Amino acid sequence: MATDFKSLPVIDIAPLLLKCDDPDMTEDAGVVEVVRQLDRACRDAGFFYVIGHGISEYLIKKAREITREFFKLPYEDKLKIKMTPSAGYRGYQRIGENVTKGKPDIHEAIDCYREFKQGKYGDLGKPMEGPNQWPENPQEFKELMDEYIKLCTDLSRKILRGIALALGGSPYEFEGKIAGEPFWVMRLIGYPGAPFTNCQPKNDIGCGAHTDYGLLTLVNQDDDKAALQVRNLCGDWISAIPIPGSFVCNIGDMLKILSNGVYESTLHRVINNSPQYRVCVAFFYETNFDAVVEPLDICKQMYPSGRGEAQVFKSAVYGEHLVSKVQTNFAM
Repeated sequence: MATDFKSLPVIDIAPLLLKCDDPDMTEDAGVVEVVRQLDRACRDAGFFYVIGHGISEYLIKKAREITREFFKLPYEDKLKIKMTPSAGYRGYQRIGENVTKGKPDIHEAIDCYREFKQGKYGDLGKPMEGPNQWPENPQEFKELMDEYIKLCTDLSRKILRGIALALGGSPYEFEGKIAGEPFWVMRLIGYPGAPFTNCQPKNDIGCGAHTDYGLLTLVNQDDDKAALQVRNLCGDWISAIPIPGSFVCNIGDMLKILSNGVYESTLHRVINNSPQYRVCVAFFYETNFDAVVEPLDICKQMYPSGRGEAQVFKSAVYGEHLVSKVQTNFAM
């Protein structure tokens, strides 16, 4: 049974990364301990920090810095990669264009998705077809983000091997037909500094309360501004205080279904109370775009109903879930 939390756990995943390609990884004491911590974090909070992940702090910072450089450009320059439905919902959106539960969010962003050939997913994928729109300025933007995405994809796959073990499956449970060809989403987000009235921050909602859509999210946030908040079981909002060099990780809707509700896709929001502009680079590791996601067999007996019967979550097609969210998330 999940217990409430007042802070987010910090997990050093280095032992898992060292052994994650070893078929005998479950015999390693370090791996066993990481798996235990992942299981506890996913049950209790759905959120955790990871350290010891192997991605250089230089690259983590550079991804934020180059994003910040783009958002400093004149509005006319940013509109050169404006997001539209005809562009596959890829590109730049201005402040207030992203909507959460009917209310505009006070942030601007660039949205990127894994690219795929036209027609690959038929009518299901048609709304998302098209190349990503990368800024020409700063010049090295695309090259740096390509490297960042590659490393985050590999890291996410390895963390999910540990989560698969935590659920009692094989380390490869989420690969193959579930996420052997994982889709990914990346949002580069800029939150304006908080305006002050009567010497108090206005507390604008940078991003309203929501859950994420896929398997696992890696959040790369500014080191000096606490803005991300996670809701615990009591309904209190817990601040995800930045830990330099770490990622804040959280599980999404598809992993909640796969775990049959054993793991929680937790509500979170962003409120930037700092007077300074805040940048966040959020990478979302997803299932295969056309995957039919349903509870794993090993999880179907892990969530009994009040009648003593197994409660089984309904299946979902990831691509349908994503498209439905994307098409209702923007005010255009």
